Amino acid sequence: MKRTPIVAGNWKMHGSRAENASLIEAIAAEFPAEPSAECVVCPPFVYLLEVSRLLRDAEVPVALGAQDVSAESQGAYTGEVSAAMLKDIGCAYVIVGHSERRSLYGEGDQLVARKFAAALARGLVPLLCVGEPLSDREAGRTQEVIARQLDAVLELCGAESFGRAVIAYEPCWAIGTGRNATPEQAEEVHRFIRGRIGERNAKIASEARILYGGSVKAGNASELFTQPDVDGGLIGGASLKADEFLAILAAARR
Repeated sequence: MKRTPIVAGNWKMHGSRAENASLIEAIAAEFPAEPSAECVVCPPFVYLLEVSRLLRDAEVPVALGAQDVSAESQGAYTGEVSAAMLKDIGCAYVIVGHSERRSLYGEGDQLVARKFAAALARGLVPLLCVGEPLSDREAGRTQEVIARQLDAVLELCGAESFGRAVIAYEPCWAIGTGRNATPEQAEEVHRFIRGRIGERNAKIASEARILYGGSVKAGNASELFTQPDVDGGLIGGASLKADEFLAILAAARR
């Protein structure tokens, strides 16, 4: 079936009010009249509301996403941001389980699954990240790691939940390193992810959109996106450069 691609920009801990305004202005100036993919930007928390306004003023069809969300709905959780708060300021998407959250802040599979559920409960689209570190890749444990990460969400939320979510495969060894999985390596894992969901619900699996995230650039996007199970990209550093980001968006066609 035909799946509409998505290109999502994860700004990570970058930006300032001035830089954000310049970036949105540059994206808006060259944004295609009929984009071939859905487009999302995920600024740091403190800039979400302002970037929402910038996008609205620029009148470009770019959705707003957050980089993380609390598993809790409200309460005494200093420093946390709930799904309801994100929804309230205009977010449509939220990244959950990014490899940096898993590795640097110790977020385990069960916590990621709870964040996924919290996002769904408030009408946000969770963008679930799964991926393996280099040690597991070299030991031949890629599928084992991906299955464990997926299964935590499948057990808590069911396969049907992926009808309202997006998945991103991000090999940890290819994030911010300049290294990149080959198109064939990416396709192999994407196909495995689709098959894992398909064991529980074939229809949902066929419809699920699976993005590749791992040093995607304008120069390699087309080759990656032509793989049958790659439905776009979760873009890091290249999303901070308007020309690169727009070139990647243009490469995402079905």
